[in-house]
Amino acid sequence: MYIILVYDILSDENGARISRNIFKICKKYLTNVQKSVFEGEITPVLLKKLNIELGKFIRKDKDSLIIFKSRQEKWLEKEFWGIEDDKTSNFF
Repeated sequence: MYIILVYDILSDENGARISRNIFKICKKYLTNVQKSVFEGEITPVLLKKLNIELGKFIRKDKDSLIIFKSRQEKWLEKEFWGIEDDKTSNFF
């Protein structure tokens, strides 16, 4: 499956540390396309593993993480409204 993962970490006394950990974990599984946006192909097993790893850091009362799922990347259409980044050239 192809996913787009977006997260928003509250900027408080622990926010910077949590944000760094979230970034490092996501980078192991997906391609970073913007500051807190990742995308890429992932198997259901690896998605579950990602979920477990992120669950150790996401504070359900303060932080937000959204995953958009698609069967394949070819079903997504991307439109740039500014600088087009090479990291997102997977889309047509």
